[in-house]
Amino acid sequence: MTSQPSLAKEDATQPHKGNGAPSTGGPNGSPGSDGLKAGLKNRHLSMIAIGGVIGAGLFVGSSSGIAAAGPAILISYALVGVLVVFVMRMLGEMAAANPSSGSFSEYADRALGRWAGFTIGWLYWFFWVVVLAVEATAGAVILEGWIPAVPQWGWALIVMVVLTATNLVSVGSYGEFEFWFAGIKVVAIGAFVVIGFLAVFGFLPGSDNPGAGFAHLTDAGGFLPNGAGAILTGVLMVVFSFMGSEIVTLAAGESEDPQRAVTKATNSVIWRIAVFYLGSIFVVLTLLPWNDKSIVDKGSYVAALDSIGIPHAGQIMNVIVLTAVLSCLNSGLYTASRMAFSLGGRGDAPKAFAKVERNGVPRVAILASVVFGFVAVGANYLWEDTVFLFLLNSSGAVALFVWLVIAITQLKMRGIILRESPEKLVVKMWLFPVLTWLTIGMIVFICGYMLVDDAGREQMLPSLGVAALVLIIAVARERMRAAKR
Repeated sequence: MTSQPSLAKEDATQPHKGNGAPSTGGPNGSPGSDGLKAGLKNRHLSMIAIGGVIGAGLFVGSSSGIAAAGPAILISYALVGVLVVFVMRMLGEMAAANPSSGSFSEYADRALGRWAGFTIGWLYWFFWVVVLAVEATAGAVILEGWIPAVPQWGWALIVMVVLTATNLVSVGSYGEFEFWFAGIKVVAIGAFVVIGFLAVFGFLPGSDNPGAGFAHLTDAGGFLPNGAGAILTGVLMVVFSFMGSEIVTLAAGESEDPQRAVTKATNSVIWRIAVFYLGSIFVVLTLLPWNDKSIVDKGSYVAALDSIGIPHAGQIMNVIVLTAVLSCLNSGLYTASRMAFSLGGRGDAPKAFAKVERNGVPRVAILASVVFGFVAVGANYLWEDTVFLFLLNSSGAVALFVWLVIAITQLKMRGIILRESPEKLVVKMWLFPVLTWLTIGMIVFICGYMLVDDAGREQMLPSLGVAALVLIIAVARERMRAAKR
């Protein structure tokens, strides 16, 4: 998400923001130096932090990963989980020292140059407006199944309008919505893991899956049925389901206690990934053989619930997936609008994006993001196999680009923080700079592997093309500015 401008003097650890200033809200909901209000309570930030890593992709996309890698998909999730933990720790270090709604975009602006903040900020905004279309369509499919009298496009329009209204009212309304919907996701997955383990160990009354157990991890071709290379294929399939972990550091700029929120979120990311991702996938793989056709036909979670006799498993999961979709839509719109807001405050987007209404909401930035979201939704229905497919593929690798920029930025920001305000270094990246360089190497390797993988190349090449275009625009703008001086 993004932060906003102000004419106040910049803090020493603030990234350069052109005409902007620090983007942290004031206490008790009062406006911060950027005009945004601290309308997010600590409980909002805590639940956003817990639920932020849980997207609809975990529920509906895990089956394809299991089919590709078998039980070894656990290693794929673990590898990406470690990568995300490292990235979040680095981002937490910078965000705790300088809470900002512009987050990594503003940090890159200062540490690497305005071209970097401009490029990664717009790419991140682009990613989330495309996500709006994806999630709105996914939610519309579920809702149309329940109430077919309303066409699918009508449901997509309804959910977009409702969530736009939620974001326009106040940041507190966004936080409250996300608190409850993220809470439903957390409770649902927690219950799934507990019930699954009870069934695996034979303690679930009425369970009719006597074959459940750890033997399923090796009884259908071994733990690596498709070879070690399938682990990397699995990495490509699961990496994007982790996108969104960084949202809490963006939202912290509008919270009551930004530093505490960021510290708590980054410290808890390890157990969140362990329980929600590794735990739930482990349950699926111990309840059913990885090559059971129902995993692909019904979806991994529905198949697992069906296997132990949970009635109406499909409808239960549809409710949970719809909740995840609405949560992701809500956060996506918030994130895109705050990034547009931050870019506007730094002079990298129209100045109107940086305008804050009396209720502390950047209305123009929200509406601009929604407009592009509606365009993407329309493209999904009118040109699904051409225009929308290009939008989807060209935003597919943005998560990796964002994480790479965060790691490179942290290499330089550590020195800046130590030199100017060492007391603000309350969260530290472990084994700096070794693990930072290791993270950079991991991300570069994944990007390189995507170029040689048929499915990965379909996303990486368009994403690189769009990134190159935005970078060219950023460099051209900087040269024009330099020429005017």
